[in-house]
Amino acid sequence: MALVGATSLGQYLVKKGVISEGQLLNALKLQKSDGIQISAALIKLKYLTEDQLFHALSEIYGYRLINLLHTEIDINAFKLIPEEVIKKYKVVPFAKTGNTIKIAICNPSDIVVDHLKFLLTGFNLEIYLTKESEIMKIFEKFMLAENDTKKTETVADLVESALGDTVSSEELEFREEDVKVEAPIIKLANKIIVDALKMRASDIHVEPYDKGVSVRYRIDGVLHKSLNLPLQIKSSLITRLKIMAHLDISEKRLPQDGRIKLKISNREVDFRVSTLPIIHGEKIVLRILEKGSLQLDLTKLGFEKNSLDFFLEALQKPYGMILVTGPTGSGKTTTLYSALMTLNKPDVNIMTVEDPVEYSFPGINQVQVKEEIGLTFASALRSFLRQDPDIIMVGEIRDFETAEIAVKSALTGHLVLSTLHTNDAASTVTRLVNMGIEPFLISSSVILIMAQRLVRKLCPNCKKEEKYSKETLLKVGFSADKIDQLKTYRANGCSECNNTGYSGRVALYEVMPIKDEMRELILTGAPATEIKREAINIGMTTLRQSGINKVIQGITSVEEVLRITFED
Repeated sequence: MALVGATSLGQYLVKKGVISEGQLLNALKLQKSDGIQISAALIKLKYLTEDQLFHALSEIYGYRLINLLHTEIDINAFKLIPEEVIKKYKVVPFAKTGNTIKIAICNPSDIVVDHLKFLLTGFNLEIYLTKESEIMKIFEKFMLAENDTKKTETVADLVESALGDTVSSEELEFREEDVKVEAPIIKLANKIIVDALKMRASDIHVEPYDKGVSVRYRIDGVLHKSLNLPLQIKSSLITRLKIMAHLDISEKRLPQDGRIKLKISNREVDFRVSTLPIIHGEKIVLRILEKGSLQLDLTKLGFEKNSLDFFLEALQKPYGMILVTGPTGSGKTTTLYSALMTLNKPDVNIMTVEDPVEYSFPGINQVQVKEEIGLTFASALRSFLRQDPDIIMVGEIRDFETAEIAVKSALTGHLVLSTLHTNDAASTVTRLVNMGIEPFLISSSVILIMAQRLVRKLCPNCKKEEKYSKETLLKVGFSADKIDQLKTYRANGCSECNNTGYSGRVALYEVMPIKDEMRELILTGAPATEIKREAINIGMTTLRQSGINKVIQGITSVEEVLRITFED
């Protein structure tokens, strides 16, 4: 807004010589007596034409002028704003390109523009000025023709309803029983969840701040802002989500954990819910657990052939420990579940201890950690050994006690699978030693260590070919003999991928089998770099090389591989 500040429209028109001081005084008197805007008073007194008004407003606010009657209107853009808002504020969204929406308005006040920004949170707005008469003609053409069609409620509708609805938690529970009088806040919570599923989100973050509530979705491992909601509905929305998760709505000082089970469009979806008191209220995170979308086929997770061969060979061993490493959210649990489903046979007793149990599977005995009553990883593992297990899965090795029991289980005839947080396969050995496990126990028990990461897959609908310099590709790690024939792609963005350029994820794997040469290095306390060098010599594909292979196959981009992996 270029010239706004203290300059009023009337003073601006006088300064420009469009009207006189006397005409302005007359218009101000009419404005006061009729209760109309100064612009309407000037036009009524015929001191100003509509064209002069909009040229002046364009100069004051810095918005471009547009003739809507000579502009093609995108009906999908038009439908983004509810009928009541179009009528109340006299605005027309007329075009949508990617994440940008073009909107024509006749009143460029801060109130109108701020309201539009709120309604269309997550979009970039391009504001244009037009005449009120043109907006009303477009309204009649597009909106009134659809009077017989039922209007879908948007987030904006639900928020506006919720703002006028003071709903207690007791009423929320009561109204849920009666769909006909369902509270807007219930509908809003449901829409936030349904939209997350439509956008393939893995997590929903509801975060209160001093001036509002932010809703973010994690899509393909990256958080995206979705909504900014007004502060007034904070308590009602948080309460609603806590009721759905069967949490104590009166407890706001301590973290709580719960679950929500929903059936949405014939899809059974679980949500793991976590609350956390922060300075502006309670933050809630919902982890979406949809068993139907869980990929449990080892051949489709992203393994290179040699890496998958190493892994399958280790899974066929009668005893020993297999460790999967990587940061939180790198797909370790999915890999372990896939391995267990490969091993799940009627003649095998499989037992798992997890925190939390994310998915349940028939034929597998799964135990949920409950530290408050003494059911820890270590205590569960001790009990497992009295339950005649063949295969044991430990959700995570967090301490010496758990590591020690897991190692001893592997040495006494059990196949043990577990996870650790380390950067790569080789440094896992160092991590175990630092936890207090003797090198001779590590070399005797561990049969394979695997590190993994998740990279986003390029959207097949919009990916664009990208040329990189030879020097850049060599620095990344591409071999010189393959660069000339190499075809690489970059992320672009389209409606199919929510304009991110990526759709879905695939795993990168670094699989290190513990062969005799490796055992010698572990026994002698060799550093991780030496262990890694030897692993590469016997055929291990590093995380970076796994990423490079995905680039060569056109699955992901160079930028994504550089974001996720690094080379020593």
